[in-house]
Amino acid sequence: MWFQKVLFTTAILIASASAAIAQSAIPKIGDIYIISRDDNRIFRGSHRIYTRQAEGLVEVEYCNRSYWVRAATVAWTQLEVEQSFVVRVEFNRGKGWRPICSHPEEQVTLRDLGITEDPRVVIQNDGPTVDKVKRFAAIRKAFNPKGTDNAAQSFHDE
Repeated sequence: MWFQKVLFTTAILIASASAAIAQSAIPKIGDIYIISRDDNRIFRGSHRIYTRQAEGLVEVEYCNRSYWVRAATVAWTQLEVEQSFVVRVEFNRGKGWRPICSHPEEQVTLRDLGITEDPRVVIQNDGPTVDKVKRFAAIRKAFNPKGTDNAAQSFHDE
């Protein structure tokens, strides 16, 4: 009996946690997305864009309004247009989507962000590929004396 109660309680907790996670992925009223649609206005895909700065996002301007996006979002926009799909910035008003900016691909490109890589590579890497500095190498370099010729090898040499 005790085991059944524990199992039931655990199942309820897992179900409620997974429901909360799933709800965070569902667009909410007020969310802004770049949405791709085909010639028949059928949804193809979307990327969320933000009105506030966060880590990993870059500031862009669509229709004279500032937004924060991932570089992969800009790359995806370019690829969708290459495939002849219509891409717009749209606002979720709760009972459907309201377009607020047309042709974002003409307003911001990867080159505008200083990225010269192919958009497919940017999407695959979820951003531009950069030479990542290894943490310990950076720490070691920070503690190396600037002029090793004049520096004492240890504090005993002084």
